Amino acid sequence: MTLQQIVDKLGATVGLGADKLDREVEHAFASDLMSDVLTLKDTPVLITGLCNVQTIRTCDMANLDVVIFVRGKRPSEDMIELADENDMVLICTPYSMFKTCGLLWELGMKPLF
Repeated sequence: MTLQQIVDKLGATVGLGADKLDREVEHAFASDLMSDVLTLKDTPVLITGLCNVQTIRTCDMANLDVVIFVRGKRPSEDMIELADENDMVLICTPYSMFKTCGLLWELGMKPLF
């Protein structure tokens, strides 16, 4: 599925990376624990409610470049600036993490494991 399909399904807004929405993705991982994110070996979409600069830094370290923030969280200007430096896509949805995962499952998103 494309990132644009994800944005449409989640009724989301794009905080950064609107020019990359034609990109195809297959896997996602949902967590608010950045220590879990650091264990990832693939480059899935991260779904999280943890909205701070450390989230962006952790994703950079884990080589993740698509972050979906749930529960209406919005990245700060500092987060957007750092994410832009690392060529990331930031997406914001009003839905809970549970509902977000369910909607993405309906689209055919696969779990990382």
